[in-house]
Amino acid sequence: MSWYQYESSEERKAGAQRELERRRKRGEEFVPLVVPQGSRKLVSTFWGKAWCQHLEKFQDYEYRLPRGRSYLRQGLVYNLSVDAGLVTAQVSGSSMYEVSVRVAPLQAEAWTDMKAACAGQVGSLLDLLSGNLGTGVMAVICDRDKGIFPTPKEIKMSCTCPDWADMCKHVAAVMYGVGVKFDSDGALFFRLRQVHPADLMAVGAGELLAGGEGAGDGLSGEDLSALFGIELSAQEEAAPQEDAPKRPSREIRTLVSTTPKKKKPSAPKRVKAVEKPKPKVKPKVSKQGGASSEK
Repeated sequence: MSWYQYESSEERKAGAQRELERRRKRGEEFVPLVVPQGSRKLVSTFWGKAWCQHLEKFQDYEYRLPRGRSYLRQGLVYNLSVDAGLVTAQVSGSSMYEVSVRVAPLQAEAWTDMKAACAGQVGSLLDLLSGNLGTGVMAVICDRDKGIFPTPKEIKMSCTCPDWADMCKHVAAVMYGVGVKFDSDGALFFRLRQVHPADLMAVGAGELLAGGEGAGDGLSGEDLSALFGIELSAQEEAAPQEDAPKRPSREIRTLVSTTPKKKKPSAPKRVKAVEKPKPKVKPKVSKQGGASSEK
């Protein structure tokens, strides 16, 4: 038998820790995935719990997954990254192992059916990402075979450890770690499945605004505020009255107010006639030297 079979778990962990330190000195970065301490639950939000519960529904995984929980709790999962269709991480065991998990994108037809089934039932993007959803939407999303979560045939796993199984304990630790990442950011799940969460809202809102089936008599201002997460003022909520006279636009009112008014021509002033002074009559002087009076 080889020395490896007699090597204790403590010795293997010590050897892995020495390798980790050597690689850090070479400039490599190892950021451990932090999990809740003092609690039996690894996850607490809708997307984190739904991810873990979905994986545990499959017999191929249920016996392998528990082995990864202890690795995750011990802080042995490093640099876990969730991207479009790909999860990568390093897991410390008897050595430092590279783990990758590839997830197929959600099929376009399945996504279209899901959007139609959830139409008008998602209140806001915040509600969707926080898991504040109705029972109808949850039933569609969490369906074991037709929901939004990947099935085993859509998941391809690999690890550099010598274990022959598809889901070794290192991969199992990473799979639970993905749930922890979803616990802090639900949008990562949609990135992994390569779909846009806003699509579930866009279809529902569009059908309601278009007056489709189930839309009722239309949306009031209060409904719009709840649907789009905005506050509408009383003026925006009120419907315009058809009989009300239309006021001229602000530009026209400004133009009218600033245009100088033409002055009316004033009436011609009357000129008073000037009376000519009467000529003075000089008294006639008689030859005798006295003034004669006129009769």
